[in-house]
Amino acid sequence: MTYDTISCHNVSNIERKSHYSEKSKLNLMHRLNRIEGQVRGVKGMIERDTYCDDVLHQIASIQSALNGLGKQLLDHHLKSCIIERIEEGDHNVVDELLTTIYKLMK
Repeated sequence: MTYDTISCHNVSNIERKSHYSEKSKLNLMHRLNRIEGQVRGVKGMIERDTYCDDVLHQIASIQSALNGLGKQLLDHHLKSCIIERIEEGDHNVVDELLTTIYKLMK
């Protein structure tokens, strides 16, 4: 992921957007598509009465994939959005970041 091609814009006080390079966006979408497929797979396992332990292993795999995606997004957020907003003098972003981290740690 190249951070020089990513920027976060405060469009208004309500709406903020991140802008990813096409390569980064494709990578994120690929990961999300795999996760979506895993979730559909678990649904199918339950429909086929698959042994519970096997389903639980798949759920653990999905959780791990989601955590990896979250880490990737948090990395981007820290290296682009947070830095940009602090440089603009918006120090409230630190409290926002802490709230996000606490939610990720639940």
